[in-house]
Amino acid sequence: MTTRLSNESQTERAASARPALRQRLSQFLLKRREASIFAAGCMLVIYFQIMSSVFISQDNISTLVQYATATVVMAAGQVMVLICGELDLSVGMVYALTPFLMYFAHQAGVPIPGAIVLALLGAGLVGLINGLITTLLKLPSFVTTLGMFFLINGFTLTISGGFPVRPEAGDTVTAVMGGSALAGFCWAVGLAIILQFVLTRTRWGLHTIAVGGNLSGATEAGIKVNRIKVRNFILCSMFAGFAGVLDAFRIGSIDPLSGGSEIMFMAIASAVIGGTLLTGGVGTIISALLGAFVLAILKDSFTISGVSGYTFDIILGGAILLTMTINVHLNRWRTGGDT
Repeated sequence: MTTRLSNESQTERAASARPALRQRLSQFLLKRREASIFAAGCMLVIYFQIMSSVFISQDNISTLVQYATATVVMAAGQVMVLICGELDLSVGMVYALTPFLMYFAHQAGVPIPGAIVLALLGAGLVGLINGLITTLLKLPSFVTTLGMFFLINGFTLTISGGFPVRPEAGDTVTAVMGGSALAGFCWAVGLAIILQFVLTRTRWGLHTIAVGGNLSGATEAGIKVNRIKVRNFILCSMFAGFAGVLDAFRIGSIDPLSGGSEIMFMAIASAVIGGTLLTGGVGTIISALLGAFVLAILKDSFTISGVSGYTFDIILGGAILLTMTINVHLNRWRTGGDT
């Protein structure tokens, strides 16, 4: 009799524990942006593997990683600008310009590592100009970077003559700088982890969140708002330039018509799908990384299935609208706001 009562009480406790476990799991997924986008990515992988047995294959995973690498790097820098309440539309053209700066520096006699550094400094100069115009002249960053978008496009076409060139480097440099899928994956994940640490564990990152979350409060607290924004514009441009360098070595060609609006919007879409709010103050680098891989999974699976690229744009647009709506309301729920 005693044993039966004990078994019944254990059954009741187990039954009551299951809803509590589900509730804790749902709260974790809602509160942690990385967890929710990771779960979505896992479900997509399972679904597309069921639809096509070649999806989880070495060759396809290599293709997927190589496709996502540049987007991840660009999205990481874009998140820092978005969190502080700004937007950089020029990154797609910085992506195209930087490999040419590297190429011409190398042609002038600079060793390829030094040429890469000089090219990234050139990309950072673009970010500096964007930041100074936005903060000192009080222009909206949308207008500033849109103008820079066209300016850099014309400059790149002028210095290149509109013709592509080949990056001149040895096999070792090419392999390290994104020539292999493993190298690209290491660069993407490594930079994302470093920038996530900067965002969450350093004064620079915490001030970035404060500026985007409450500009007036950050100013009153003594945070140098303009300096933070300029730094983030510089960082964003340098990450975009580095993404262009990685892709130049991966593809084996430097094309003045590469980059542009497509990769710029993919970077912004990765950040948005990952939970970064365009209104500022909210976002993580890791979630943007996961968002970029989710987009890569979708595009790659459509290619395997023979689905039209137009369909991908439809789904991408719907995903942005849906995730932005969900993220805005979830952010209100997390902060306990009603507006």
